[in-house]
Amino acid sequence: MGMIEILLNGLFGGGRNVVRETAEVFRVNAEAEAGRELTLQHASLEQFAKEFRLERRSRFDRFMDALNRVPRPAMALGTMGLFVAAMVDPVWFAARMAGIALVPEPLWWLLAAIVSFYFGARHQAKGQDFQRDLAATIAAVPQVVQTVRDVEALRDVSPAEPTPAGEPAVETTERNPALDDWRATR
Repeated sequence: MGMIEILLNGLFGGGRNVVRETAEVFRVNAEAEAGRELTLQHASLEQFAKEFRLERRSRFDRFMDALNRVPRPAMALGTMGLFVAAMVDPVWFAARMAGIALVPEPLWWLLAAIVSFYFGARHQAKGQDFQRDLAATIAAVPQVVQTVRDVEALRDVSPAEPTPAGEPAVETTERNPALDDWRATR
């Protein structure tokens, strides 16, 4: 018993687990990693809560947040309003469009640049999300193709007909060399 006890104390003695500590050199301790991730998530949520706490935000911050939400709905509703105006009062609408025709081209370019910069960042973020989803879908294609092939292969297999005792079973269309060798030895 003394030799085994010395060996076990060498491996696990002193309140340490040498095997576990050695294994952690090669593989991350999943429980400790989950704890670190939980701590990080809590810290992130606390940061967001501090940043977006309503009672601490000034009137200016709340006004700017509201103002940032205006352009997209205003442009969409304004465009629909133009269609309604063209149907309700075509003369009034024609006069306004004639006025817009007098706007110089550089001013149109400036408007296009402002709108592009405003919506460009959102478009880029959405485009990157789309490309990421597309890449994940494309990565799944080989598995889907294999699954379809497996299912299609099941279509060709018909259940074997029951045979009377002592008679050999009906062979399928595919040959099995190992089975043929076994039958030859009988």
